[in-house]
Amino acid sequence: MENLYLTIVLAPLIGAIVAGFFGGRIGRRGAHSVTILGVGLSAALSLWVLARFIWFDQAVFEGAVYTWMVSDGIRFEVGFLVDKLTAVMMATVTFVSFFVHIYTIGYMADDEHNWPEGALTGKNSYQRFFSYISLFTFSMLMLVMSNNFMQLFFGWEAVGLVSYLLIGFWSTRESAIFANLKAFLVNRVGDFGFILGIAAVGMYFGTLDYAEVFAMAPDLADTEFALFGGVSLMTLICVLLFIGAMGKSAQVPLHVWLPDSMEGPTPISALIHAATMVTAGIFMVARMSPLYELSEAALSFILIIGATTAFFMGLVGLVQNDIKRVVAYSTLSQLGYMVTALGASAYAAGIFHLMTHAFFKALLFLAAGSVIIAMHHKQDIGEMGGLRKYMPITWITALIGSLALIGFPGLSGFFSKDAIIEAVGHSHLFGSGYASLLLTAGVFVTALYSFRMYFLVFHGQPRMDEHSRHHLHETPWVVTLPLIMLAIPSMFVGWFAIEPFLVSDWFASSGWNPIHVAHEHDTLHHLREHWHGQGAFILHGMTMAPFFLSMGGLVLAALVWWMMARRDFGIDARLQAMGGPLTRILQDKYGFDDFNQKVFGLGSQLFGRLLWIGGDRTLIDGALVNGSARSVGRLAGIARHLQTGYLYHYAIAMIVGLVGLLTFFVAL
Repeated sequence: MENLYLTIVLAPLIGAIVAGFFGGRIGRRGAHSVTILGVGLSAALSLWVLARFIWFDQAVFEGAVYTWMVSDGIRFEVGFLVDKLTAVMMATVTFVSFFVHIYTIGYMADDEHNWPEGALTGKNSYQRFFSYISLFTFSMLMLVMSNNFMQLFFGWEAVGLVSYLLIGFWSTRESAIFANLKAFLVNRVGDFGFILGIAAVGMYFGTLDYAEVFAMAPDLADTEFALFGGVSLMTLICVLLFIGAMGKSAQVPLHVWLPDSMEGPTPISALIHAATMVTAGIFMVARMSPLYELSEAALSFILIIGATTAFFMGLVGLVQNDIKRVVAYSTLSQLGYMVTALGASAYAAGIFHLMTHAFFKALLFLAAGSVIIAMHHKQDIGEMGGLRKYMPITWITALIGSLALIGFPGLSGFFSKDAIIEAVGHSHLFGSGYASLLLTAGVFVTALYSFRMYFLVFHGQPRMDEHSRHHLHETPWVVTLPLIMLAIPSMFVGWFAIEPFLVSDWFASSGWNPIHVAHEHDTLHHLREHWHGQGAFILHGMTMAPFFLSMGGLVLAALVWWMMARRDFGIDARLQAMGGPLTRILQDKYGFDDFNQKVFGLGSQLFGRLLWIGGDRTLIDGALVNGSARSVGRLAGIARHLQTGYLYHYAIAMIVGLVGLLTFFVAL
């Protein structure tokens, strides 16, 4: 099996190398063929591995593939841990990535028009983009398949690096360069905490291997770290690791990079937001559940951060007019739901929502991209409308994705989101009441912003210019096929996966449980005890507040942005104007960007200027470099007066010197 797992990881890497280094020789067709073949092979094998875990009780693989070095007793290795959690992540990542690769053929077909005339960066950009997204898939697979912290960190940083390249792919645009630099810097803040957490693990556990760390963790649960009068070691490690997750999975206040990542091409927006980078933090915390279960303080911290992100970032989506940014704020909100589930120790529910969300969020992003193609790369939903009759496949798949997102009964999002809300409601940790309230209210907000976008884009009277309207048509099959293939799991995967994920404890059925939950933290036991099948779960959900709030949001959105907007095109703008200060707060995104720009950005510039003027120009250049030169010049200016060229001056100097020497010797 080791060779099989190596093939899954290396196939996308080989495709990336071939397309990246030989793209000019093999051309467009060669580049997309080799990368799609590599990711397709990886997806097929990952699905086969998942099938074996589901039906044939596949044995867990855990072992080193390559030992890099041994230092002070700590082994630095490349190794794989392939269990049921890993298999789910592998299948989700590669499945979504495969269809994103296919979609990219259509989306990037005219990429040369996105570059200025004669721009060297635009040469072979199509091949380069395929190389990057295939490399992105490889990086994520290395992360989820790791069995040690060193490889986890390698994959963690690799997805950050490739996201930097992809967000700023259109590098001649200032907005793209600003966005990828912003993503890079914000993630460095989170990664600083992450690497400190790994360093603490190495310092106290003496190993970076997951299995050894998890086995030793209970013995170190009461250890205190000499900081601020004594902090629990486990709390410190867990919080530091979660700070890394806050960066990667875009949690408040390290969320600011994610909406700006929309500057990259739509395929990478789908890949980042659905199955790769932002899910890394969710997966990491779930994988580290044996550590997090030993710190209730860390769990409460996660609970509060996740709920805050879920509700307040959803509100911002209500005032966005860029079609991709609406979906981006939806991602922030849904990531908040997943993180809150982790804080409530409902790790399985968090991973379940990660999987269902990957399908319907990739679907929504790719549907948005299909609309953007048809609209000749216009993204303002205020200039759309009535696209339903021009783009029937995009319309129906976008409707499925939107319904799954709001948790419409029977669709995938319903099962995973309801399970999270119920689990958080049964938590007794500090902050659980706050989290439960915000998650429940967030359901209404989700339905409101989702169907605001849906109705403004696909229904009502067309609001685009006549030229755009005349050329509207459905996008090519390489764009619509991925939409159809992602719509299928968006409808059905929740129905089939809820029982093994949340009820029958499928993760632990093979004797190896990748998710550890302390008995006192088990918030999913109510679901297991009262489980009577999917139908009963749906009926029960339809009697609870989240269902009525979700349907209320849908109905209100239909009333305002479908019925009323048909007669009044400007109703959306007027509603935002009526919001007054609240609208301005949401449009300013709570001031996070302004604060970062003025405090951290401007503050860094001022600090750098201070170091330049005081340190470099005054101390180093002025005092040390130029100062030493000036001192030598002054000494030389004094000394040159002794060199007059007159013989009697030199004779007098010799006589004075001789007298001085005689005086010195006589004195001795």
